[in-house]
Amino acid sequence: MSRTLKIDFVSDVVCPWCVVGLGGLEGALERLRGEGIEAEVTFQPFELNPGMAAEGENVGEHIAKKYGSSPEQSAANRAMITERAAEAWEGFQMRMGPDSRIWNTFDAHRLLHWAGTVGAAEQRALKEALFRAHFTENRSLADAAVLADAAAAAGLDRDKAVEVLADDLYAAEVRAEAQLWRARGINAVPAVVVEGKYLISGGQPAAVFEEALRKIAGETVAV
Repeated sequence: MSRTLKIDFVSDVVCPWCVVGLGGLEGALERLRGEGIEAEVTFQPFELNPGMAAEGENVGEHIAKKYGSSPEQSAANRAMITERAAEAWEGFQMRMGPDSRIWNTFDAHRLLHWAGTVGAAEQRALKEALFRAHFTENRSLADAAVLADAAAAAGLDRDKAVEVLADDLYAAEVRAEAQLWRARGINAVPAVVVEGKYLISGGQPAAVFEEALRKIAGETVAV
């Protein structure tokens, strides 16, 4: 019996584990299609650094301040996550280094919300384009031109993206969605919420997602 699961992927576009998690989730879904298990994935906003200034922060200094990590620990963590991302998502390259920066992502989430009104495929494509702009190209996600370029790379209307960014469209919607997920207890990402009630936390490998989703699908088969 076929089953389509509703999945909310709560994440931020400057979260490296969200890259790993999305790669793992999509790998699992690819395997499960042969068993008749499909999914409708919606990307939901989560801001890791809602108070960050437009100029962003050096990633090493930010991690040291937030987690107390030494430069050596930060470098080791970047190397490990780079490897995990490449394993989870074939062809994805993380090129973050000690001089890379981390950004306020509110405008990126506004653009993702708009992309979701266009279609699920467009929202997914923009999510990937934003990941690549940040992690692979080391471009500023606080720069409206960079965000508009990402929209164009995702096949969206660049002029419309510029309009969304300039007019502060979808700001209220993004704030409401972000507050809703925090109110539901989401305080770390990625958080994969299935059917509104099953939570799979963290950048899990495909095998973990596959096992969990197969079990959930079995428990929620429509009568």
